[in-house]
Amino acid sequence: MDLISAMRTNGACRFYTPAAIPDDVLARVLDAGRWGPTGGNRQPVSFIAVKDRAKKEVLRDLYLPIWGPYYEAAKQGAIRVGANSSLLENADHFARHMADIPVMLVVCARLADVHPTDNRLGRLSIVGGASVYPAVQNVLLSARAEGLGTALTTLLCEVEPQVKALLSIPEDVSTAAMVTMGWPARPFPKKLTRRPLAEMAFEDSFGTPLRGA
Repeated sequence: MDLISAMRTNGACRFYTPAAIPDDVLARVLDAGRWGPTGGNRQPVSFIAVKDRAKKEVLRDLYLPIWGPYYEAAKQGAIRVGANSSLLENADHFARHMADIPVMLVVCARLADVHPTDNRLGRLSIVGGASVYPAVQNVLLSARAEGLGTALTTLLCEVEPQVKALLSIPEDVSTAAMVTMGWPARPFPKKLTRRPLAEMAFEDSFGTPLRGA
């Protein structure tokens, strides 16, 4: 499929079949991650494809206590989410059946190899992610091209010490995300719901309409 179609239809997959991902297909998908841009070409990203059922159950059991309060707060409106009730229910199903998904891909990054140029601004630093998440997006799009569904979550980063112990992640390597991956049990969306370009793209100054948007 063409790249733009992949971008527009690659929604978070919450329902998966139990069918395994062939090794060669998984390798092709993860190989796409190597080509994401990184600062100074330091390439800090690594992936752990967790297939072992016992380990996936541990990851699920670490995820659920974090997900539960977030889910309840979102239902009550205490946390703002761009989702309706059915999407929240789908996400809850996803969380509770996480161990059934064929692959739980833990994304890691060696922080010594990222360069956060915004770490002295007195706010949350986000720049370091520029050397990490492009690789993740490449994986998501490559999976879509193979017909695989994915979902990206960062909740497990809250319990990084336990995840690192489970997966023997070195001390100088951090967790950055987790991506579930498998064959979707429901069709891909025809088009994702996103706000109009005119609301997010400006010209010369923030808020100045972009011509053509």
